[in-house]
Amino acid sequence: MNSVIQIIEPEGILDGTKTADFQHQVEQSVESGVDTILVDFHQVTFMDSSGLGALVKALKTVRAAEVQFFLCSINEQIGMLFELTSMDNYFTILSDREEFNNQLNG
Repeated sequence: MNSVIQIIEPEGILDGTKTADFQHQVEQSVESGVDTILVDFHQVTFMDSSGLGALVKALKTVRAAEVQFFLCSINEQIGMLFELTSMDNYFTILSDREEFNNQLNG
């Protein structure tokens, strides 16, 4: 059985102006019945606490629906934000899509 994967690619700055759209994408993905969501940060240049809050809310949403949730391609600033808040303990953060594919196929 093939799993259904949704890739979400936020762009630019993930802050309070973009969190509602991001949250909506996650909720739509869960409602459509996906098995796995990957948030690819390769086009995100900066994330503030609003963006982190949106990710925490998304994590709660996907866990309640028993959907796998991965993050990849985070930059140094976002990585530091995760480490400073200890959120890196709650999210599965992968280096890139290749590691994501290996994780799914491994």
